[in-house]
Amino acid sequence: MTAGEPGAVQDGSSKGGARAALGGLTTRGRSFLAAGVAAAVCAYVLGQGELLRVGLLLAVLPLVCVIVLYRTRYRVTGTRRLTPSRVPAGSEARVHLRMDNVSRLPTGLLMLQDRVPYVLGPRPRFVLDRVEAGGRREVSYRVRSDLRGRYPLGPLQLRLSDPFGMCELTRSFSAYDTLVVVPRTVPLPTLRLAGEASGYGDGRQRSLALAGEDDIIPRGYRHGDDLRRVHWRSTARYGELMVRREEQPQRARCTVLLDTREAGYQGAGPDSAFEWAVSGAASALVHMLERGFAVRLLTDDGNAVPGEGTDGFTGSTQESADSAGLMLDTLAVVGHSEGGGLARAHDVLRGGDEGLLIAFFGDLDEEQTSVAARMRQRTGAAVAFVLDGDRWSGDAGSPAATAAPADERLRRLREAGWVVVPVEPGAELPALWQLAGQMRVVTQSAAGGGSTGFAGEWS
Repeated sequence: MTAGEPGAVQDGSSKGGARAALGGLTTRGRSFLAAGVAAAVCAYVLGQGELLRVGLLLAVLPLVCVIVLYRTRYRVTGTRRLTPSRVPAGSEARVHLRMDNVSRLPTGLLMLQDRVPYVLGPRPRFVLDRVEAGGRREVSYRVRSDLRGRYPLGPLQLRLSDPFGMCELTRSFSAYDTLVVVPRTVPLPTLRLAGEASGYGDGRQRSLALAGEDDIIPRGYRHGDDLRRVHWRSTARYGELMVRREEQPQRARCTVLLDTREAGYQGAGPDSAFEWAVSGAASALVHMLERGFAVRLLTDDGNAVPGEGTDGFTGSTQESADSAGLMLDTLAVVGHSEGGGLARAHDVLRGGDEGLLIAFFGDLDEEQTSVAARMRQRTGAAVAFVLDGDRWSGDAGSPAATAAPADERLRRLREAGWVVVPVEPGAELPALWQLAGQMRVVTQSAAGGGSTGFAGEWS
């Protein structure tokens, strides 16, 4: 990503008046000015002409430096480049700065400073020697954050100083860049997902689609269509050429549900339960996209990302990389929701053809457990990673008192058809993912007594 910050360091009148220039006096400049004024007053009181000349020299020197620096007409352009502009939490990015002197005069000593948030590290400062007319200088620095988010970089600031160090003036560019720190993702083992419901695993639905999933059977003739596929009965019926559509497999679907309720998690920081859930959701999204699934990210407040393809799922395979970036950018800034529960996410799951559901839940009370259990009826297969907030916060209380309600709620989810994997503090997602793949849950459906399963084996 390359972002330019063209600007000019020139006539100070555009940035402020003489008062602002006098405010740029350094400690040395103020000391000279104060000493000169004091010497001039003493010379007047004592009638010493020589001392008056010394005082005038001391007072005039910093003022002359202010005027010269104030009237300096440098034209300098700056460019910032991030490599890369999107990094996982805990990884480093390098910021390259380039300064070009586009004026006909060489610059003096320049101090270059870039504004960065404190979580990315100390504010970088560079001293640039005299830059000749038409010359350039390039510097770079590294930034790193253990906390996901979007962090602005900039604007760049140039500090001009005179050769005597009497005055310093600061000029700022207006543009800035954004560094996106996304959640950490880990590679997951490849498992074969099996079940009765179509639309996921090996039991993929097939839809009639030649030019798009929204076409109906048959469709109108288009330039380039094979005349051997003309449907003559429909042509006679509609009065125009109609062609049959060929079958092609529909992409398997997967919904990754992230529970962001503030009541579901305790603690904060990179090692908190909520950050583990966000990182787990990101890893699952990337893994399922790499396997060719049409994926969407769903939060407890009902917001679906990316929402570009059919029914909110990712579109073509070519869009998977862009969709992954969009969903990771969303997870980079996701926070706790103010909503009361999972009801909105339950409403988004329309029923029956949603494919595979992978959920990351925080603490579930009785009400939320019931809502999550009903979600299972609206998907083909479902896996839940449930985090116990008391254990993650280190406040387990009485183990016997707290374990019984939690185990009861997990049992209710299993009875509803979920594959439930409890997540302990410090657990590794690849091991839990493989454990979920080895589990097999069989439940009797209320309507036909059929069964659904989520089985795992190496593919």
